[in-house]
Amino acid sequence: MYVNIFLILAYPNPHSFNHAIADVANRALLNAGHTVLFHDLYQEGFDPVLTSDEIPRDGSLSHEVFIHCDEIAMADGIIVVHPNWWGMPPAIMKGWIDRVIRPGVAYRFLEGDNGEGVPVGLLQARAAIVFNTANTPEHRENEVFGDPLEQIWKDCVFGLCGVTNFWRDIFRVVVTSDDIQRKKWLDQVHDRVMQVFPGV
Repeated sequence: MYVNIFLILAYPNPHSFNHAIADVANRALLNAGHTVLFHDLYQEGFDPVLTSDEIPRDGSLSHEVFIHCDEIAMADGIIVVHPNWWGMPPAIMKGWIDRVIRPGVAYRFLEGDNGEGVPVGLLQARAAIVFNTANTPEHRENEVFGDPLEQIWKDCVFGLCGVTNFWRDIFRVVVTSDDIQRKKWLDQVHDRVMQVFPGV
């Protein structure tokens, strides 16, 4: 059963379509009886800079990072919302990955492995959804850039941390979309959330 869902958003404009996506996902989860652990990284002023003191497995963590680590570790499911910027998440989201998806929380290395091997995933979340917005048409994204965000989230983050049930929806081209198209996309967000995380 999915109970605690970690929902994380990275977009600086509070009136953005990314915020609308996160709002629809949040309300759908709450209406279905889930507990939502929601973080708007820009609104919270999350510091994305990883310090050298944090790098060791038993490194010194700020209270903010400790809370994020505790919540991601207890989450039964994860939803990520952010735009495609240069084929990458926004810097604040990358910094969140650096600081929170850390050894002892999201993965560990086997005894005798000093970090050169493949880690064992520790996250208990059984499913993850990533919602991305983009202004690059699908054919150009796939043919020219190869859709790097798919590999970043599916393989490099969630796959290594033990979350193998993965869905990703991309909404494009946002900059030229109208209200009718955006309503259809938001309906798609609701349906995906309910498909992956049905009511408690």
